[in-house]
Amino acid sequence: MEASLLIQAIAGLVIILGGLLFILLKPSNTKKTKTINIKSSDKSKQKIDLNSLRHIIRNRNSSKAQLSEAVDLVIKHHGKIPDKMGLRLNPQFDVYMEMMISLCRHKNATKDIVLKFDRELTRGNPDYKSEINDAVTKGLNSRK
Repeated sequence: MEASLLIQAIAGLVIILGGLLFILLKPSNTKKTKTINIKSSDKSKQKIDLNSLRHIIRNRNSSKAQLSEAVDLVIKHHGKIPDKMGLRLNPQFDVYMEMMISLCRHKNATKDIVLKFDRELTRGNPDYKSEINDAVTKGLNSRK
């Protein structure tokens, strides 16, 4: 009688232990998002490339401060778009157009950020003035 009770207790503990191990080792379904923060003290050390700044602008979770800082860095380090190739636009302009549209559609973008990006790009690249205005128009028209 005592042996069967002892066996049942051990079997119950093994089942409970197996259930706990299953719960702990089961992969979670939540997706982890990668956030990019630009710290002011690391600006000189950090390589500021156009793709990382574009990622900040496209990230839906970027704050107003991050957007403003990313726009300032784009203007400061990448403000000059390569010249047109005759009548055709330089393929690099598509990156700027996509950033402008993403910025216009961003939920945390203010009019000041959009206008600053528009004005500074137009000031540095007068050949692209109409194309930049078209990008702003497309972005604002697609804003929800």
